[in-house]
Amino acid sequence: MYMTRLQIKGLVIIVVLALSLYFIYPTIKWYLMSDIERANAEKMRDKILNKIINLGLDLKGGIHLVLELDDSKISSETDLTDALDRVIEIIRNRVDQFGVTEPIIVRQGEKWIVVELPGIKNPETAKNLIGKTALLEFKLLGPSEKLSSINEKIRQLGLNITEARNNPEILALVPTGYVLLPGKNEESLYLVKSSPEITGAYLVNARTRLGGQFGLPYVSLDFNKEGAKIFATVTGANIDKNLAIVLDDVVQSAPVIRSRIPDGKAIIEGNFTEEEAKFLATILRAGSLPAPVKIIEERSIGPTLGEDSIQKGTISSILGLLLVIIFMIIYYNISGVIANIALILNFIILLASLALFRFTLTLPGIAGIALTLGMAIDANVLILERLRDELELGKTPRVALDLGYSRALTTIIDSNLTTLIAAVFLFQFGTGPIKGFAVTLTLGILISMFTAIFVTKTIYEFMFQENLIRKVKL
Repeated sequence: MYMTRLQIKGLVIIVVLALSLYFIYPTIKWYLMSDIERANAEKMRDKILNKIINLGLDLKGGIHLVLELDDSKISSETDLTDALDRVIEIIRNRVDQFGVTEPIIVRQGEKWIVVELPGIKNPETAKNLIGKTALLEFKLLGPSEKLSSINEKIRQLGLNITEARNNPEILALVPTGYVLLPGKNEESLYLVKSSPEITGAYLVNARTRLGGQFGLPYVSLDFNKEGAKIFATVTGANIDKNLAIVLDDVVQSAPVIRSRIPDGKAIIEGNFTEEEAKFLATILRAGSLPAPVKIIEERSIGPTLGEDSIQKGTISSILGLLLVIIFMIIYYNISGVIANIALILNFIILLASLALFRFTLTLPGIAGIALTLGMAIDANVLILERLRDELELGKTPRVALDLGYSRALTTIIDSNLTTLIAAVFLFQFGTGPIKGFAVTLTLGILISMFTAIFVTKTIYEFMFQENLIRKVKL
């Protein structure tokens, strides 16, 4: 038994509606969860996080940074553009591995980078994660008797760690080929070789582990094949000596080499908290920046501001939608009800599309949704007014229906196409919130063509076929 044309059209609408509800369900479930349940899901990296509509910085709160690349530290053979692209790639890897959802990391100008991190509650952690150069080096400690005499001199002069590292009398005691570096707790000083035995360039992985000294978290390191050979040579030749693990000129720990390590595995211990160990492993995995970056602009947006924006945006959108629905019913009778069905379906499909393609919803994005709904109802108004004209000319309801849709189609396409072109340019050249507006507007326009033309006409055809209506009331 063959399906009729009308049945096929009805099936298409049902399938689209069913799929839309399927894609929206995780978002509804997520925002009905308590704050504690959502926090646990984020910590466990629950699969639902990949299926929900994510909120942008202006709605969820977070941190906005503008970074400047220090081009004076770039080697002469390295191109500035390549260095900037490399920095963006490394920052994105760090942010992704640290677990920030839907970050925005884009280039701006010649040497600036805009970074937006929704949901980040600790700005200092974010700034350290992004700005740390992450130069990992393994350096042998200098003679202990030399360090003892240096520390004695520091005590005599009454200097702190920072002052000691810049004091001429202290520096005069440092033997050639060695430097003074601070420890992680900023209360200890280490005498280490100037040149490293091996660097993080040979690192292939860094992972957080539990069960180190006193059961505290630590970071395990894996070197590549070449790095493993170098590491085996270094450890084999320096048994019972201390090997300092240095990150950005700060000694994280200085364990004693007990035996030759042939498998290219090392650990970094340093009384880390779980968060600190995760942070360190993240930046080591992502690699070191080719040049330092400095923060030239910083804005923190609290979640309460986002909640207020969501509430006001939701209330205004619902109120506007209700007013439109009431107007359409009063002014266009049963045809207004059909137009309202298409309008609601437009809204459902739009939300489903945002969830399906994992777009981030921003406050301008909500404005784009409101504008989209207005344009969707405008298309129905054009059709209904054209239909009214045909009926006034004495056409039968079925003929007037076909002519109304066909003759209004050109006007609808023209008006939507010009807006669509503008939205595409906004998406292409805009950043952050502007892109959010462009995304919802573009999707909404395309969806409104489906709902305003295909869906409403299918409903009319079904009602005529089933004799639910004999004429169109306007």
